[in-house]
Amino acid sequence: MDEIRKIPFVDLKAGFGPIKSEVMAALEDVFAGMNLNLGPNVQSLEQEFAAYCGTKHAIGTGSGTDAIAIALMAAGIKSGDEVITTAHTFFATAEAISCAGAVPVFVDIDPATYDIDPLLIEKKITKKTKAIVPVHMYGQSAEMGPILDIARRHRLKVIEDACQAHGAEYSGKRCGSIGVAGCFSFYYTKNLGSYGEGGIITTNDPDIAEKARLFRNHGHVSKYEHSVMGYNSRLDEIQAAILRVKIKRLEEYTNSRRAVAAGYNELLCNTPLILPVEASGRKHVYHLYVVRSKERDKLMQHLADAGIGTGIHYKNPAHLQEACKAYGCRKGDMPVTEKICEEILSLPIYPELTDADVEHVSGKVREFYKGV
Repeated sequence: MDEIRKIPFVDLKAGFGPIKSEVMAALEDVFAGMNLNLGPNVQSLEQEFAAYCGTKHAIGTGSGTDAIAIALMAAGIKSGDEVITTAHTFFATAEAISCAGAVPVFVDIDPATYDIDPLLIEKKITKKTKAIVPVHMYGQSAEMGPILDIARRHRLKVIEDACQAHGAEYSGKRCGSIGVAGCFSFYYTKNLGSYGEGGIITTNDPDIAEKARLFRNHGHVSKYEHSVMGYNSRLDEIQAAILRVKIKRLEEYTNSRRAVAAGYNELLCNTPLILPVEASGRKHVYHLYVVRSKERDKLMQHLADAGIGTGIHYKNPAHLQEACKAYGCRKGDMPVTEKICEEILSLPIYPELTDADVEHVSGKVREFYKGV
């Protein structure tokens, strides 16, 4: 019997190997200086990431979830305000809105891109609505032009959830530089991931930047003085040092991900799968490569039996989570989101995946459809 060729859904060890010596040297420098509280690596990473995104400011936080909550607060969102967002997202988007004291109001998605559908947003605007949080799902920007137009007409703030979209572009602008603020996660599986937790806020607004720095650090203005009630959400110096090694390779990583996606697109185009779409005027960075199949669970099991890891992002929509029950959504309210959540499957995608790996995964998918 032939040995099963295993391809994990994510391979962190493969990503670490080529940069191990540089990472370890960076950590030695951190431990030599022991300047661990918003130290030189955090400050340098903030400058480097702001430059990468094309913004004037970047503020490191403890996580992407914190980045969203703090950005909302820094933009003036208060208790009882309503914030419109997508029903199809990782739960942290809704959680962060709630942590900022606001109420998440869910909108259904575009069936092609899986991003929030701008045509449905205005129906959800009330006198309490103060902001829109579009999520750049799977590494592709939401349709920001119409969203910004709606926000201008109704005087709403637009805060981008770019936690899956490091380097993604909309009309030539990097995600994180389009709304009044952008929020990123450095969770270890992200396109730019630490070896733990971390996040960052990007903005061109000096007032939002100043307030975000206060909120992330206990409202601290000087020794023994705190001007606002804040959080303990500082980006860790160790993680910042690691991220500074990796950010230099982010474009290389992105190009590799796009090449993997192109390989899948070519090899799977004649299967019954619905493949990802890169919308016109957008640059997809493929944090995830998400296909759709009416036989999703059987296909997932077939690939697992072949030693191939997959994922579902996300199986249970945010608006139907038990924690969101108080917001009044019911099954059937978001028909597109609910339908795709029964069909989506994420295939392995990471920079170290080889052409042979992509061919092997695609071959196993085609093998499955011979038997359907």
